[in-house]
Amino acid sequence: MARYLVTGGAGFIGSHIVAALLKDGGEVRVLDNFSTGRRENLDGLGDGLEILEGDLRDPDAVTAAVRDVDVVFHEAAFVSVPASLDDPQTCLEVNVTGTANLLEAARRAGVRRLVLASSAAVYGDSEDLPLSEETPPRPLSPYAASKLVDEIYAALYTHAFDLEVVALRYFNVFGPRQSPETEYAAAVPIFIHRLLRGEPVTIFGDGGQTRDLIYVADVVRANLLAAEHPQAPGHVFNICTGRETRLLDLVDVLMRLFPGAPQPRFTAPRPGDIYRSVGDPTRAAQVLGFRARTSLEEGLKETLAWMRK
Repeated sequence: MARYLVTGGAGFIGSHIVAALLKDGGEVRVLDNFSTGRRENLDGLGDGLEILEGDLRDPDAVTAAVRDVDVVFHEAAFVSVPASLDDPQTCLEVNVTGTANLLEAARRAGVRRLVLASSAAVYGDSEDLPLSEETPPRPLSPYAASKLVDEIYAALYTHAFDLEVVALRYFNVFGPRQSPETEYAAAVPIFIHRLLRGEPVTIFGDGGQTRDLIYVADVVRANLLAAEHPQAPGHVFNICTGRETRLLDLVDVLMRLFPGAPQPRFTAPRPGDIYRSVGDPTRAAQVLGFRARTSLEEGLKETLAWMRK
């Protein structure tokens, strides 16, 4: 029976990976410092789950976490672009030093493979759309820069130290367990949260901004494929739909789910917001056999059902 470590396993994406691994009969260990992760996300997931409270920046905690593990899913991170501009030092310590601690501990422990969560933020404001893995990175924040450094370390450990590492560049992930409650929260949970309270959503700018919105269950499937495919190590993959969705289109779908909801409010654009973003899913499809399956409306319905609980 395979044994897995999920760092950040009490968080949004990590907890869904944990659930999928347990459902498949794996033994799963979670390392989380619970700064943003929630223990409730792991409630009721069944036997085979071990939870370690610890921090990536603590080498002893990381060494304990990787012991006797076959595969690591590295989801723990300082995750916010705007927060990283407010606190770049902590972002560096968590995302770069913490990831380096994990890679080295995994190598020493004989871990077979590590799947690293990266981000489309590495592309910055590139206008070379759709964004492919060959698009030159343009990191515009400490968060984006830290993820690019992590990818460099991932390739290094694959080629120099024989630790199989795969990097996945997530685009705009949404779904159940995504919090609407911080000032840095993503648009989908914020919009649904406001509509559930009968309040209008706020659109910054003209609403023509686009994003590649991918449902969390598809992201989990990409992680599981990356953990097993023999050609994956040493590569970076976009995890996206390849569909460009305008903010106005997102709001239109939500309005169908909330008949009678107040019309959105428009306000001034936010400085630094990227106007258009869409990924090229070709490499993940050709190498991993990964294609996103969940439509935007299906994913929003599932998210809404969870947020109504």
